[in-house]
Amino acid sequence: MSVDVLTETVIARPRDVVAAYAGNPDHAPEWYENIASVAWRTDPPLGVGTRLEFVAEFLGRTLAYTYEVVEYGPERMVMRTAQGPFPMETTYTWEPVDAAHTRMTLRNRGEPSGFSKLAAPLMAAAMRRANSKDLARLKLLLEQGE
Repeated sequence: MSVDVLTETVIARPRDVVAAYAGNPDHAPEWYENIASVAWRTDPPLGVGTRLEFVAEFLGRTLAYTYEVVEYGPERMVMRTAQGPFPMETTYTWEPVDAAHTRMTLRNRGEPSGFSKLAAPLMAAAMRRANSKDLARLKLLLEQGE
């Protein structure tokens, strides 16, 4: 069973502001509750081919994984990882609602294997809850101007 979790929010900030903040991996630990750290494995600036190592806490486990940016632009960023028991693709999109509001979507897709395959429904539900909290935190940070 594959996992495909899509969450979204509308943030009262222009698209370029939302994309610049949310698309900057150095900010990830500020708005992702489960991400403890991000380390650049290739030199900045961010772009297609950039590799980033994330350390996260998820479902009581510490996970370390390396994402590679496979698509990058002002409206969309896609990162993929292939190592580990749960290869994952994360997609951010930033769509202007109007000049002052942006709809941001966060999509996580993966094809778990081994034990992770059995836990896929539980993982999807946990991801949905975490992503909703993370987007709410991002919205709060950006709308307060931090």
